[in-house]
Amino acid sequence: MLDNLRGMAVFASVVNHGSFSGSARELGITTSAVSQQIRSLENDLGVVLLHRSTRKLSLTEAGAGFYEAAKNVVSAAEQGRMKVNQLRDELAGSLRIATTPELGVNHVLPALSKWVDAHDDLDIHFLADNRYIDMIDERIDIAVRMSPSIDDSKMTSYPLAEVKQVLVASPKYLEQFEKFETPKDLSQCQIIGIDLVKDPNVLELTNSETNKKTKVKLTSRIQTNNIFVATTLAKAGHGLVSMMQVDIEKELASGELVEVLPNYNLPSYQLYAVTLDREQQPAKIVRCLEVLQEYFDKEMSA
Repeated sequence: MLDNLRGMAVFASVVNHGSFSGSARELGITTSAVSQQIRSLENDLGVVLLHRSTRKLSLTEAGAGFYEAAKNVVSAAEQGRMKVNQLRDELAGSLRIATTPELGVNHVLPALSKWVDAHDDLDIHFLADNRYIDMIDERIDIAVRMSPSIDDSKMTSYPLAEVKQVLVASPKYLEQFEKFETPKDLSQCQIIGIDLVKDPNVLELTNSETNKKTKVKLTSRIQTNNIFVATTLAKAGHGLVSMMQVDIEKELASGELVEVLPNYNLPSYQLYAVTLDREQQPAKIVRCLEVLQEYFDKEMSA
């Protein structure tokens, strides 16, 4: 079938040019290669398509009918190529973006909102989930996540920002305790466990002056797998919680949550944009990555 399609394209070119040599020049192959393609096509079909003479070529009855089909095949192939080029080079078609609900609401949507409005030919599908989304199965173009791709051979990761992790609580919750000076002072507190984190009850804090690391294990009677729920619980005074600073900037700015032990640092995370590994990314993916990078560069330098 593939050889027939190639032969049909060569046949249509020969008819259009009225000669083997003209077709060969258009296709960038030798005249003998053109002749071979036509012979193979005729042998496969079991009919003669062209009358050959020293001066000109003419179509047989079967060739005239087959030429219409060959033209349609070539036209469809050209239209397909044009569509692919449009999707590759223009900001058009479908763009599927996956991230967590928190990153989506707090950062990805604000970063892309104006850009999406400016490109009406783009159909955007946002998938917001805390579970790991398989980019191939879900046909994801870009994933924004706190870890690089699981299979580096199939994915390309683009670092967007280093994200600080902070330990916070509501002023109401902290009122019942004396001033915290060292990580050991936290042992009297409850921590809101987040199931998305390994060992959510264990905190590793590093003194910002001495770089000395201290691990503290806290008790927890409330757990959740959702950052929004954890934030709400912390604001309501149910305990300490370890959060990405990018997820609670509004609460920190308003004073609903305050940082505990600000002289001690929790491990930071790297925020990535992840794409499927391609030799050439479509323009819509390239530009979307640029917009995300511009946003996070600005946010993290503010």
